Amino acid sequence: MDLDLDSLRCFDAAATTLRFRAAAARVHLSPAAFSDRIRRLEESLGTPVLARTTRQVALTETGRRLLPLAREVLANVERLQAAAKQSARPLPYELVVGTRYELGLSWLCPALAALARKRSERTIHLYNGDTPDLLRRLDRGDLDAVVASMRLTSPRLAYAALHPEDYLFVSVDGKLRRREDARELTLVDVSSDLPLFRYFLDALTDAEPWPFARVEYMGGIGTIRRRLLDGGGRVAVLPRYFIAPDIAAGRLVRLFPKVRLRSDSFRLVWRAGHPREADLVALATELRAHPLR
Repeated sequence: MDLDLDSLRCFDAAATTLRFRAAAARVHLSPAAFSDRIRRLEESLGTPVLARTTRQVALTETGRRLLPLAREVLANVERLQAAAKQSARPLPYELVVGTRYELGLSWLCPALAALARKRSERTIHLYNGDTPDLLRRLDRGDLDAVVASMRLTSPRLAYAALHPEDYLFVSVDGKLRRREDARELTLVDVSSDLPLFRYFLDALTDAEPWPFARVEYMGGIGTIRRRLLDGGGRVAVLPRYFIAPDIAAGRLVRLFPKVRLRSDSFRLVWRAGHPREADLVALATELRAHPLR
């Protein structure tokens, strides 16, 4: 049996992403060269390891049996290379982490220098996007992990908690004192399918919709904040860490301070069975040491 390590690496990438184009990019090959590597592997084994159509890729029964062995071989090769170099330094690797633009700018990007000092062999690349975009890219293997506070229901995802995320209901003038006052005001939110206002509404005993005169969707917390500061009778629910300086400076006022809004948690999320799961868990541990800001 004539097996080569490059073909095993391609098999691992295909099993991780379940998409040939994304897998080819991970191992820095063209799609044609990548397909040729998989073909050579299957010819050497004498059996298919991947079932593929024009739209999707799946592991065959043989592929599912061989994948743990292939990953063990690749891990042993890495250890062999490290031992051959007679160096205690681990082999370099890269992680692509996605997050919202505002969180990346205020928290994740400033943490990169400390993270690099912790593990010099690791390079972290950042990608900014909204939650649906991040999840799509995570699913197809373009991202190794995402930092987000979305609710997780898929058994294909694994995660580690990072920080609790608390929310405040705010405006520039504090004129909203009763539910009926909403008829004269505009609610500014992220989107209709992921509304931040639910964190306030779900904290009330009566969670009926409020009769706002208008609702504006801004797509991100940075644009929501900017819209609030423009005035004009607008209110919104925003993360406490993000608007703490505005509250302290009096630019924004907390509404209904006696209502304790529902909270969420930031998590580092990755696809279950990721080949660098141990490194992702370690990254989550390091990120917990950096307070939100």
